[in-house]
Amino acid sequence: MSQDRPTLPPVRLNSDAELARDALATPLLSRAVGLARWAGPDTRVGAGGELADEQLPAAAVALGLKDDDEGQACASEAWRAAVDAGLVVIEDPERDTDEYGTAAPGENLGLIASGGPQDVLAIWLETLDAAHADAIAPLLDDLSDVIGDDGEIDYTMLDWDPEGEAEFLDGVLGNLYLLTVADGGSGEEPVPLPALAASMIVPDDMGEPTDDVLEQVSVAMIRLDDQFRLLEQTGLVEYQPVDEALMAEADDDPAVAVEDEDVSRYGLVKLTPLGLYGVRARMLEAGIDAPAVGELAGKGADVLLDGLAHYSESAGRAETEQWLARHEPADAARELLAAARGADAGGPLRRLRCQQALSLVGHRAEPAVRAVLGDAELGGLARVWLAERGAADVPPPSESMIFWLSIDTIAAQLDAGGELEELQGLVEGLTGQHSGFFDVAWRVDHPATADVLEAMGRLHPDKRVAKEARKSAFRARSR
Repeated sequence: MSQDRPTLPPVRLNSDAELARDALATPLLSRAVGLARWAGPDTRVGAGGELADEQLPAAAVALGLKDDDEGQACASEAWRAAVDAGLVVIEDPERDTDEYGTAAPGENLGLIASGGPQDVLAIWLETLDAAHADAIAPLLDDLSDVIGDDGEIDYTMLDWDPEGEAEFLDGVLGNLYLLTVADGGSGEEPVPLPALAASMIVPDDMGEPTDDVLEQVSVAMIRLDDQFRLLEQTGLVEYQPVDEALMAEADDDPAVAVEDEDVSRYGLVKLTPLGLYGVRARMLEAGIDAPAVGELAGKGADVLLDGLAHYSESAGRAETEQWLARHEPADAARELLAAARGADAGGPLRRLRCQQALSLVGHRAEPAVRAVLGDAELGGLARVWLAERGAADVPPPSESMIFWLSIDTIAAQLDAGGELEELQGLVEGLTGQHSGFFDVAWRVDHPATADVLEAMGRLHPDKRVAKEARKSAFRARSR
């Protein structure tokens, strides 16, 4: 049976238009756009592209913020985002003696007003990348401690691993993404910060965390608190920060951060719809398979059925509905049935997904289904489908077809990773309905026969029947 699995479950994304509107409303991008429009010939910019300190008060006021340290810090962050996103371009000083350069509108500023949703989202992703870089930057209590003889920051003096920091934050975001999309979940419930930190630090096989591990989790939580506060400005997450009073407690006893019963005090975070889009975009850029519902709508039926193999029920239905919307019912039925054929390892699950897809087509699929009643691989599926709809004149299946369909159905359920109780019920039902099931089953000409019989031996609660299944599997392999 097939061992291929997508890296992650498929995600349901809002439309590009909705996501673009969300992006334009985020604090960081909206402020970056505001400063790009505010900048003019008199804007003074340092050698690194930063806004001159004496201009920060005016920039803060232009954004409707207070002219205080917090307002100026927000203006500085927004300006850096504007530069990184191409909303402004930095022009070098006209003369070597000039201390400051100037700024001019960038090409992307025009796209904010006249571009399409994809243009806006591409610009937003630039601001996200910039915020991500800021989030993993080292925390400097005293900058003078790391200034070299040349007046520049000497990064070798820092206890900082940029790749490790980026990997850790991306891992946290990846876990948050997985928790959001798993089992078709909507991610409406926020995730406690301790759980996210622990997911990256506590080994899976560890029972009770040691004091050392608890301290690591506490330190990671404090770091993540700073990072999520920053990332919230991009619209990536909704974040309830760690209780400030708790921070003081954690300074005295790091292990306290996972002992308090009220986990909300330690921070709660969830990805926004825009955040799902952003994390997925970063995953795709990193080469991670992160499917999205709707990606298969324009593909052939073969690609659809293979792609649906390990989708959740709700995601699979949504994907199939989008695919069917692009096809005439009769054509869709014929294409799906043709794609369901095959003696390869993925064949059984394709046929199961085909049957589920045909149920969405309705009665208009009947002519195509009746056309395969004599097909060795599809005849059983066709009879089940017709019988479920109360169709008349359905020829009874032969014994060989019944047994072949039984093996094919269990193979599909095993490959789909069905619930243990459901699989046990299916196995018990088949052996209960057919006396001498295993005397016939080992002869079934199906590529998964031996594997299915072995699985039935593991699943059947009756030891005598389970032994019969294992003996039958041995005979199937010995043919």
